[in-house]
Amino acid sequence: MAVPHGRNFLMVPGPSHVPDRVLRAMHRQSEDHRSLDFPKLTQDVLEDVKEIFQTKEGTVFLFPATGTGAWESALANTLCRGDKVLTVRLGQFSHLWIDMMVRFGLRTIALDVGWGEGLPYDRMEAELRAHPDIKAVCVVQNETTTGVYTDIFRVRKLLDSLRHPALLLVDGVSSIGSVEFQMDKWRVDVAVTGSQKGLMLPAGLGLVCVRPATLKKALDREKGIDYVNGSALPSVFFAWRDHLEQNKLGYFPYTPSIPLLYGLSEALTMLLKEEGMQNVWARHHRMAEGVRRAVGAWSHAGLSICARIPSERSDTVTTVMVPEGADATKIVTIAYQKYNLSLGGGL
Repeated sequence: MAVPHGRNFLMVPGPSHVPDRVLRAMHRQSEDHRSLDFPKLTQDVLEDVKEIFQTKEGTVFLFPATGTGAWESALANTLCRGDKVLTVRLGQFSHLWIDMMVRFGLRTIALDVGWGEGLPYDRMEAELRAHPDIKAVCVVQNETTTGVYTDIFRVRKLLDSLRHPALLLVDGVSSIGSVEFQMDKWRVDVAVTGSQKGLMLPAGLGLVCVRPATLKKALDREKGIDYVNGSALPSVFFAWRDHLEQNKLGYFPYTPSIPLLYGLSEALTMLLKEEGMQNVWARHHRMAEGVRRAVGAWSHAGLSICARIPSERSDTVTTVMVPEGADATKIVTIAYQKYNLSLGGGL
C-alpha cells in the first residue's frame, strides 16, 4: 500500500480546505474574551458576515457549534411543539433535519423524492393549500449527498402567490458563502450555515441569520412562554435573546471559540474585501462546470451525475454515480492511497 506524502488534497464535501493565512490567523494564544479590546473583533465579524448572507437588515448569531446546532437554533427559537411544518426529503442531510423536527414534536409533513430529484413544487403547493396552518417551510438549498441545488426564490414566490404566512427556513450549510444566496431579496426568514465549508474554516461555528420581523416575533413569543406546562421548544445554549443582549456590547453569553473568530475575520477579508462575493460565486460555478464536463467526458465508462436536471446541479458538490457493479469505495480508496486525494463516499 502506498504511503501518502505531503499535504492531503482535501476534496470531500466538507470540511473544506483551510487556507494557510486563515490557519495563521487562528494560531494565537488564549485571551480574555471579557477584555475591553474584545468587542472590536466581535462587532466587526458580526457586521461583515452579514454580506455573506447578502443582508443589510438581518441579525447574525454565531454559535460555537456545527450546522446541526444552527438547525436546532432555527427551530427552537421560532416554533412550538405541535406546530405544523412542511419540508422535503432530498437526501441524507434533509433527512437528518426532518429527524430533528420529529424529535422536537413538530407535526412534520415530509415530502419524499428520489435521490437526485429537486423540490416537488406542485406537491408543495397542494400541501400549502390544504394546510393554511403550516407554520414553517423548511428547505435545504444544497443537498450535499445528492448535489441537488434548490431555487430558494422560487419557494418564496410560491408562498407569496398563495399568500401563505409560513416562515421560510433555509439550510445553507454547503451553499452559503459559495453560491448565490440573497437573504433580503428572497425574504428568507431564517438561514443557517456552518464554518467548515464555504467559509474556509474548521468545523465549530454555527451561523444563523434572521430577518427583523421574524426576530421580533420570536422575541415576543418568548415573553409568554410557560416552560413548565407549555409547548415551547426549550432553548438555552441557542437562545437568540441571550446573544442579542451580549452581542450589542461586543461579547457572547458564554465562552466563544476565539481562534475561530479570528479565522472567520481573515476568511471574510479574503472573500469580501479581496475577491468579492460575485466573483466567489462565479469561481465556484466555473470549477463546478469543469467537473461536470469531466464526468460527461467519462460517461462512456458509465459515470453520471446524480442530480438529474442540469439547472438543479450544485456548484459546490458534484455527486457522481458509478455504473452498476462498480465499487465506489475502491475508487475513493485508490484516490487516497495512491494520490493522497480525499474524496467523499456516498451516504
